[in-house]
Amino acid sequence: MIDDKTRAEARRLFFAEHWRVGTISAQLGLHHETVKAALDLVDPPRKDGTPRPTRLDPYVPLVRDTLAQYPRLVATRICAMLRERGWKGTESSVRRWIIRLGLRPARAREAFFRLNVLPGEQGQVDWAHFARMEVEGGSRPLYCFVMTLSWSRATYAEFFLDQTQQSFITGFVHAVAFFGGTPRTVLCDNLKSVVLERQGDAIRYHPRILEMCGEYLTMMRPCAPRRGNEKGRVERRIRDMRTSFWPARRFRDVTDVNAQVSTWIRDIVHQRVVPDDLERRTVETALEQEHANLLPLPAHPFDTGRSLGITAAKQPYVRFDGNRYSVPHTLVDQPLVLDATTDVVRILHSGAEVARHDRCWGLHQVIEEPAHLQDLAEWKHKARESRDRDHLGTNVPGVRELMDRLARQGEVLGTATKRLWRLLDEYGCDELAAAIADVLDMASPSVGSVAYLLEKRRRAQGRKHVDPIHVPDRPDINDLRVDFPKLEDYDEL
Repeated sequence: MIDDKTRAEARRLFFAEHWRVGTISAQLGLHHETVKAALDLVDPPRKDGTPRPTRLDPYVPLVRDTLAQYPRLVATRICAMLRERGWKGTESSVRRWIIRLGLRPARAREAFFRLNVLPGEQGQVDWAHFARMEVEGGSRPLYCFVMTLSWSRATYAEFFLDQTQQSFITGFVHAVAFFGGTPRTVLCDNLKSVVLERQGDAIRYHPRILEMCGEYLTMMRPCAPRRGNEKGRVERRIRDMRTSFWPARRFRDVTDVNAQVSTWIRDIVHQRVVPDDLERRTVETALEQEHANLLPLPAHPFDTGRSLGITAAKQPYVRFDGNRYSVPHTLVDQPLVLDATTDVVRILHSGAEVARHDRCWGLHQVIEEPAHLQDLAEWKHKARESRDRDHLGTNVPGVRELMDRLARQGEVLGTATKRLWRLLDEYGCDELAAAIADVLDMASPSVGSVAYLLEKRRRAQGRKHVDPIHVPDRPDINDLRVDFPKLEDYDEL
């Protein structure tokens, strides 16, 4: 509504100054419909309350009968049916007319029984997605496992970076430990980690879930599909978390947000009065009374680890949950078992633990044990020495026999191989072969004797000493080997 002065000004500008409606609307800061109403340009409503005629009127009986028989029929299909009968119009106009004329029958609201449970009789669990959290190498979805006892309304909540069966079991084990006992039944959704297959009331549970329920003397009761109201108490707690706990919340990591939600539950949720409780007990007091009716916990908590068969390919790493974990290089292409908890990743071979790492919740990360890489480096070094000896033995006559005799004398073959390679680079293949042949006639041959004979022969021939070229300690250069061609082949050319 506008005052009389503004209405008079709008009428003056329109009828006397001949301004446009849009110009008057912008000048006076009014909606254009308000300006039209002030100018009496809007058709007045019918005094009898009947709607104005529309182009849909001839088709109203058809639409009404169709929706009476098929109440859930969408406006898109209704529009197509009308066009087949000669009507021309848009889907939005059909939707608008259906609402305006009240053609779609109102859906009856469903009534529900009030849920009354005994202490310790029932618990309810559910997952809730809150955000995506940045981790090293990317981001992961942040889920919250929530469990509520139906009688006392006691709640346990724990955040995870996935929604796997392992996290579900971990959350359940931590929840019942927090409550100090287990309810006799637990309502849940038809999660893939709980229900493998369902046909009506026939449910095939996951064996791992049945194993856990057997340890805690309880049973999971999946709700009917699309019937979240059956576990409304945990749904209500999740809604409470979204409105009371989560907004404007800052945290460093999952550990930090779990500490914060634990404090919020202790100081806020458990200090509230249980709804509809005549004695006006707080949730904390009701939990203390319900504790006597909960089933006792097993002597040892259920193993929440996740085991799966795995194999290391060409590199000594196994892949798990978007990351790579190192294993001893001797286990490449060997069947392994990976046992993972929320904190630790263990790799087993033939039942024995061969590697242990802290679990990484980042993405595309490489988690290495220095000892694994050191063992691989030493093995590669020994293999390279063996290749060097084989290469020398192939190109220089007498090297294999010299190496055998050095080994029997207790010499370090790696050092001898490196020194022979330097002598080969400095004096050539023929000179080295001749010196080795002379040394093999000795009772105790050595590489030092080979070097002495080569230097003696160089002086006798009057050749200048050429200092060896210094090559940096780079594997791509030091491991490069070149075969020495025979110069006689070039003479023939």
